[in-house]
Amino acid sequence: MGFKGQKDFEHKTKPKVGVLITNLGTPEAATGKALRIYLKQFLSDPRVVEIPRLIWWFILNGIILNIRPKRSAKLYQSVWTDRGSPLLFHTVDQANAIQEKLQHEFGDRKDVIVSFAMRYGQPSVESELEKLQQQGAWKILVLPLYPQYSGATTGSTFDMIGKLFSTTRWIPNFRFVSSYHDDDHYIQACVDKIKQHWQHHEPAEKLMLSYHGVPKRYLELGDPYYCQCQKTSRLICEKLGLDETQCITTFQSRFGKAEWLKPYTDATLKELGENGTQSIDVFCPGFSADCLETLEEIAVENKEYFIEAGGQRYSYIPALNSDSNHIDALTGIIKQNISDWLN
Repeated sequence: MGFKGQKDFEHKTKPKVGVLITNLGTPEAATGKALRIYLKQFLSDPRVVEIPRLIWWFILNGIILNIRPKRSAKLYQSVWTDRGSPLLFHTVDQANAIQEKLQHEFGDRKDVIVSFAMRYGQPSVESELEKLQQQGAWKILVLPLYPQYSGATTGSTFDMIGKLFSTTRWIPNFRFVSSYHDDDHYIQACVDKIKQHWQHHEPAEKLMLSYHGVPKRYLELGDPYYCQCQKTSRLICEKLGLDETQCITTFQSRFGKAEWLKPYTDATLKELGENGTQSIDVFCPGFSADCLETLEEIAVENKEYFIEAGGQRYSYIPALNSDSNHIDALTGIIKQNISDWLN
């Protein structure tokens, strides 16, 4: 069933504003079957894997989907909770908190509707956009929860929406936030999160800011992701009063044999441990919510690399999730984009 958009219209009806926050996605369960469905959708996106389609089809369906789902399921099982996927329930909490904040700031108005969707998996972007329009939202703002723009994340979300609207007879007024990597309130939320950790734990010798990696080729072709990550790190470190010897920017989660953005998080941690660094704090500014890549890869796997290499103390600082400062930052970005719609 395709995307239909707005059905009903009456001249006396007051248009509502829809706000859709989106994130990458998550399997519906921590099982091999669910992971196969999720990974097939995710890895079939040409924005995510820029390999000729025919060649990639054979690699994906002949090798990866026969091996990786079972392995990934075990990792997801290690972070799964009573509420299910951490990424999903954190996004639910963020959407609810943003809705409450907007209603409070706009006088408990009912003409702003906040929803959330996943680029891959459920709830889908298609279903949530249609729900917003069926509720009377003829003006829609989409805020992908990726602070730093990349074609593989934010760009892919825009592709999906453009594809849906290309077959929609009545396209709503539409706005799209492509990045907020240098938004002052977002930067301050990151700084406050790190300082909160330091209030309860002695600051480590070094602070590592780890971002999800992408192939180096994307940067060479013009993707601004690397530059935006570097700017985010610089702004965070300036507010913390740290210099380049105390604050390190790295990139994690590489996949395949191609060169990705460097320095690599895992290799850097091993090197630091071997070279005498005794303690390190790790924070992931590019992840708006804790997920497999932070809770397992960073908090567990990479900790082992550092300790085995000679490090003594390793701390993962949780993502911003639904912290009040984070909600304030996201709400501020939303208000900048919809305030004139509410006049």
